[in-house]
Amino acid sequence: MNKGLKLAAAVLCAAVLGACGKGDGGAAAGDGAITVGFSQVGAESEWRTANTRSVKEALAAPEFNLKFSDAQQKQENQIKALRSFIAQGVDVIAFSPVVESGWETVLREAKAAGIPVVLTDRAVAVSDESLYATFIGSDFVEEGRKAARWLIEDSEGQAGPVRVVELQGTVGSAPANDRMKGFKEILGQDPRFTIVRSQSGDFTRAKGKEVMEAFLKAEGPGGIDVLFAHNDDMAIGAIQAIEAAGLKPGEDIRIVSIDGVRGAFEAMKAGKLNATIECNPLLGPQLADLVRDVHAGRPVPRRVEVEEGVFTREQAAAELPRRKY
Repeated sequence: MNKGLKLAAAVLCAAVLGACGKGDGGAAAGDGAITVGFSQVGAESEWRTANTRSVKEALAAPEFNLKFSDAQQKQENQIKALRSFIAQGVDVIAFSPVVESGWETVLREAKAAGIPVVLTDRAVAVSDESLYATFIGSDFVEEGRKAARWLIEDSEGQAGPVRVVELQGTVGSAPANDRMKGFKEILGQDPRFTIVRSQSGDFTRAKGKEVMEAFLKAEGPGGIDVLFAHNDDMAIGAIQAIEAAGLKPGEDIRIVSIDGVRGAFEAMKAGKLNATIECNPLLGPQLADLVRDVHAGRPVPRRVEVEEGVFTREQAAAELPRRKY
């Protein structure tokens, strides 16, 4: 009897373990799932939160096995994450780089391992563009140009000088570099405008408020006509600083920013923000298509850009209910 019980127990245990093993394997990867290592910049803004949500929804099981890493806005964290993905032998690496430079070594390691890399939202500066398969995102230079064009049009008939302060994004990042470049390219064509102060607010609301407080103190009453913020979150922080100084944002100081998040539309509806340049964060579905293609070895475009618009406070009330981020 004891022998029989032992045999039955062994059979039952083997069956349970076998079932559990099969279930774990299916849950972790699934048959034929594409394993993707994705390194995100962080969670510094409404835009980034929406971008992360879109990526996670698009790269979901059972088709994908997503390994997600938050770099907390530190390049060293991203490099560690990419090396971890390489060590794990993922099928595709995708990431939104914190800054533009400093990626050559780790991207060469990925290439040597035969793992294709897709850049999302932000570009990198490398000597060999074959180190990544493709880029998907926005034209940041054009976003800066759009902000300047809006400002020039909004200033029609206004005599100079027009004193502008600029809240830059993270130092060394592609959007900060490119938005500044595009803005200055267009604004420099009109002698009425002068950028009197420019400093990084690191794309965060808190830092945007802090830097704007310093701008207001340095320039004094009436010393600032326009604020150009590289993202909406910094603009919203700056609005708080402007109000604390006893001024009316959107009137005493006109404000144009970039991203087009719900918070910006709420600020425009309240009359505190004049315009926002759209930067679409919902890249997940297009990223999933690119991952499928590069994994299958199919040719992909070197650059995939999204269509984006310009919105003013006159459009905010009608557009706000339609915003998905």
